[in-house]
Amino acid sequence: MKIAFVSVPVPGHLNPTSTLARRLKARGNDVVLISAPSTEPFAHAAQLSFVPYGESVSTSSTVQEFRQQIGSLHGLEALALVWKILAWTHKGLADDLFRVLREERIDAVVLDEGQAGLALVPMYLGMPYATISNSFHLDFTGGTPLCIFDWPHDSSPQSLARNREGLRKTNHIFEPSRIAARSYAEGIGLDQRIDWNDPFALISKLAWITQSLKEFDFAGTEWPSQFHHTGPFHDGAGRIDVDFPWDRLTGEPLIYASMGTGHNGIQEIFNTIAKAAGTQPGTQLVLSIGQTVDPKMIQSLPPNSIVVRSAPQQELLARSSLCITHAGLNTTLESLMHGVPMVAIPVTNDQPGNAAKIAHTKTGAFVPIEELSVPRLSSLIDQVMGNPKYRQNAMRMKETIAETNGLERAVDLLEEAFHLSSQRTPVPSHGSEHQAPSTRASNG
Repeated sequence: MKIAFVSVPVPGHLNPTSTLARRLKARGNDVVLISAPSTEPFAHAAQLSFVPYGESVSTSSTVQEFRQQIGSLHGLEALALVWKILAWTHKGLADDLFRVLREERIDAVVLDEGQAGLALVPMYLGMPYATISNSFHLDFTGGTPLCIFDWPHDSSPQSLARNREGLRKTNHIFEPSRIAARSYAEGIGLDQRIDWNDPFALISKLAWITQSLKEFDFAGTEWPSQFHHTGPFHDGAGRIDVDFPWDRLTGEPLIYASMGTGHNGIQEIFNTIAKAAGTQPGTQLVLSIGQTVDPKMIQSLPPNSIVVRSAPQQELLARSSLCITHAGLNTTLESLMHGVPMVAIPVTNDQPGNAAKIAHTKTGAFVPIEELSVPRLSSLIDQVMGNPKYRQNAMRMKETIAETNGLERAVDLLEEAFHLSSQRTPVPSHGSEHQAPSTRASNG
């Protein structure tokens, strides 16, 4: 059986997806990574076969314009643009995915929840597929706060009512993507087979795997039987090599700061981090700023700081005393894998919810971006570095991650879903029998 992993073309999705694919391949399975052409280096680093798709979509002037806007936005405004992009690109990506699955004679597919609408392609083909959540899984039931909010959780009637009201008020953000998926389903004759009132209608019925730990999630939602918390899809290998001036590390307690790769264009956040870190005597700051911000414009850096556009994150976290993070799920989980407490500055997407869970598990603290200031951030750094409970709680989470071994568990679940064994058993491909559907959907 030949299994395709279809990845969202950003590092926070590519790294865990390629790690999961590489581990499934190591068990003797035939695996290929499918994503935008620009992501091929991720496949090479993971030693995976790579097939590009969606080139005309990913390189279109509209998508490029969206990407230029998104780095400087935050909160619900940034979130709305993300889902607008998903809606606009749906038809082009779905059409090209159909072509690739046919040409590559794919037998099963692993899809990212972030592009759940693409499930219409394997559904049309009668092909088994699984869903993985590289970002925090979306809870549209109201049982817990949707992860786009930084709300604390409890099971009181007031909190549950707040959760439902949050869903109602933000429904318009997700609606364009749902409309695009439904339009595509109508075009290929699947519309009547799908319950569009079910927010999980396009999620796999075979396996839905989140790399969040159960211990990191809020309790309160009854998930479907195919839903599984496993833990991180990370093993410290198979990443693109990143140059770093290791000789400049002083051996002082290290503060590693990164605002991720997708929403990292707000220069003032980096200025605030630099100034706040400067209030911590006897420490060293490593600041990863991405490709948008000019490093020369960052003000008030402590004298021994190291500023880089990209960093070998896992290696640095292994040496860190604190991580200042946007609270993307991958950086959050990697910090916990190394027992490193965090101070979070959530920007958008699932980051507010991850920050709330960092606070809930007492593995760190957070400040909403609207309330960010040098005194506030400096105070939180003092709080987390000065109170040993945060490091102790992060270390307990590290032990849980090691015991859970989420990567192996996730591979086990995929093998069960697709009826695989660890020794490859060839299955006749039905790819040549696939016929492309005719659609009348537009780009949303």
